[in-house]
Amino acid sequence: MNIPSTNLPRLVIIGGGFAGVALARKMVKENVQLVLLDRQNYHTFQPLLYQVSTSSLEPDSIAYPLRKIIKRGKNAFFRMAEVASVDPKMQTIQTNIGNIPYDYLVIATGAKTNFFGNTKIENNAMRMKNLPQALNLRSLMLENLEQAVITTDPEKRKELLRFVLAGAGPTGVELAGGIAELKLNVLPKDYPDMDFDAMEIHLIEGSSRVLPPMSEFASKKAATFLKKLGVHIHTNTQVTNYENNLVSTNTDLSLKTATFIWSAGVTGAPVSGINAESLIPRANRYKVNEYNQIEGYSNIFAIGDISVMETAKYPKGHPMVAQPAIQQGSHLAKNLKYLLKGKTMTPFQYFDKGSMATIGRNKAVVDIGKFQFGGFFAWFIWMFIHLWFLVGFRNRFVTFFNWSYNYINYDKAARLIVRPFKNKEDTVERV
Repeated sequence: MNIPSTNLPRLVIIGGGFAGVALARKMVKENVQLVLLDRQNYHTFQPLLYQVSTSSLEPDSIAYPLRKIIKRGKNAFFRMAEVASVDPKMQTIQTNIGNIPYDYLVIATGAKTNFFGNTKIENNAMRMKNLPQALNLRSLMLENLEQAVITTDPEKRKELLRFVLAGAGPTGVELAGGIAELKLNVLPKDYPDMDFDAMEIHLIEGSSRVLPPMSEFASKKAATFLKKLGVHIHTNTQVTNYENNLVSTNTDLSLKTATFIWSAGVTGAPVSGINAESLIPRANRYKVNEYNQIEGYSNIFAIGDISVMETAKYPKGHPMVAQPAIQQGSHLAKNLKYLLKGKTMTPFQYFDKGSMATIGRNKAVVDIGKFQFGGFFAWFIWMFIHLWFLVGFRNRFVTFFNWSYNYINYDKAARLIVRPFKNKEDTVERV
């Protein structure tokens, strides 16, 4: 890897997501050699991926170079690498660009899309966990619209103009709302010779309501917003197959569509080599103690979505969203500093800052403790929070400019097919 030998303790962080970045920022000037590994050279602000898919934002608005995050550290290094495995006995990490020993290892590999073992859906559905996938989805949707405007077959046009999403969590709800706003405010201007009354958006959810992790108030409010935007909601319905452009479910509902998006769940992205006893099989997440140490190890930690810290309030671990990851990364930095000074670590305590989802223009829902908000005020809170947590001033400025432009002009930033969607190679998720 061409990283210099050192007498300093070497801290290796695998993953440049919210957790890994929060930790790296706090440790970059400490008396350690910090090595950050990621298969991409940028951090992605995942909560806004759906806006890249729906042409509201360009990729550089929500991506930030990992090298810029650690540039202030004299002993900090970034390497673009795919991690193959870890050897805890030898304290070595094997990657596609070479091996590297460590003194302290932090696994922050996050999560990937969970297809629950359904290989046909995995092979045929679109997913949206990273920037290449978001761009693929944008290209596919725009290409299908271009095909719809020229086809003379009415049934084929219906198939091209029907968008089906599986999973009504925050990602599914936000994406459905984003597509609905395209239909109402943007696409009729781009395609004046096409009747968009024929365009359908279907949101399928296995539970009894949309946004199951949020409050009943947020769920009802979000469903009302979605229906006003023309989204068809199907609850208590599970998708069982997607093949030959046909979505099949466990009910009598079946839909022909050229755009099927899977947002029905996530699973951890573990690294090979850690004891199997430390991994929760179905969740693919590491069991950690209150200090984020992986069960059975003293110098290997896991933070963010890849970790499960069981507490009385969170018996299945903390929510797999940005805030627990950021807080665990920041807290682990404090504990590593304590370790380096020979002091006792302190247990992690999660401060729940609430949850939120946006459905469209002036439409959002927010749960903060006992308080629930819906509508314009919630939308304003959502916008402020997301701008605040974007990495880098330029990203905040560009995103704010695009949002302001979109809001004033009832338009989106760009509908460009800059990378045609031809196959599903780029939809594969690797650690």
